[in-house]
Amino acid sequence: MGKTKKHVEIYTDGACSGNPGTGGWAAVLLYGAHRKEICGAEENTTNNRMELTAIIEGLKGLKEACIVTLFSDSAYSVDPFLKKWIDGWISNGWRTSTKQEVKNVDLWQQLIELTHMHEVTFVKVKGHADNELNNRCDLLARTAIKQMQKKTTKKTSDTLKPITDIPDDI
Repeated sequence: MGKTKKHVEIYTDGACSGNPGTGGWAAVLLYGAHRKEICGAEENTTNNRMELTAIIEGLKGLKEACIVTLFSDSAYSVDPFLKKWIDGWISNGWRTSTKQEVKNVDLWQQLIELTHMHEVTFVKVKGHADNELNNRCDLLARTAIKQMQKKTTKKTSDTLKPITDIPDDI
C-alpha cells in the first residue's frame, strides 16, 4: 500500500517594476499548521516570467510528491492548465493555435515537469482583492524587487568612484 500524499496549498504571485524590468516572485506554502514563505527577484525580466517563477519555486519547495491546490491571480499562468491549452502547445511543438511561438517555453517546461511530480489543481483568484495570502505574496514579491534594486544601485555607485579625490573646499 502506497504512502498517502500530503495535501499542500500554495499561493503565488509575481510582480515587475517595468516590463521588462526588475521582477519579483513569491510563494506561501501551507501544510496543516505549517507555513513557509519564499521569494526572490531577477533583473531584466517580465511580469509573466515572474508569475511562472513563483509557481515553479513554490512547487520546488516541496520535499516530496504532494497533492497541491495552487492559487494564483495570473490568468497567464493558470488558464493554459484550466483550459487545456498546454496540451495543444506541446502537440503543436510549442506553438499556439495561431501558430505563434509560445513565450517562456523554458519555464513552461519546468512547470510541466513539476506538475507530473505533484498532483496540482490550479485555482484562479482575484488579484489585489480580499485574498489575504495572495496579497501577502504580492507584498513579498514587491519587497524582493526593492531589495534587488537597492543592491543594484549600491553596485553601480560602488563602481563609479572618481579617478581623483575631490577637495573638500569645492
